Amino acid sequence: MSKMQGMKCKVYIVDQETDKVLAGQRNATLNRSAETIDATSKDTEGYWKENLQGFKEWSIDCDGALVESDEAYAILEEKFLNSENVDVKIIMGSGTEYTGNAVLTDFPLDMPYDDLVTYSLSLTGSGPLTKTPVV
Repeated sequence: MSKMQGMKCKVYIVDQETDKVLAGQRNATLNRSAETIDATSKDTEGYWKENLQGFKEWSIDCDGALVESDEAYAILEEKFLNSENVDVKIIMGSGTEYTGNAVLTDFPLDMPYDDLVTYSLSLTGSGPLTKTPVV
C-alpha cells in the first residue's frame, strides 16, 4: 500500500460540464461528519449507550495564492456575488473523485504588504457528496 502525496490532490470547479482546476491552490480539506442519534433505552444491554448515524454533511476548506486570470476563481467570484451554488470536485492522486454541489460560505482575500495575495474559501455541501473510485 503506497502513501499519497497531498500535492497530487486538487480542487476543481465544474462549469458547464468542464472541470477547471483552482489555480494557486496550496491546501485543501474535505470535511465529512454525521449527527449522532442517541438510541439508548432502558432495555439497552449492559447499560452501554447505543448510537445511530443521523444526517450527514460535508464541506471543503481551501486556500492558495491568487491567480487573477484563473477561470475557476472567476467562476467562484461570480457564483458568490450572484448567491449561486457551485459544483465542485476533488480529484485525489489515485484518480478517485469526490463531487458535489455547494454553497460558498466564506471567501476572503488576504493582501499583506510583504507577501503574496492569497485567497481562502469554505464550501458547504448542499446535498450528497459522491465518491467515484478509480476503475
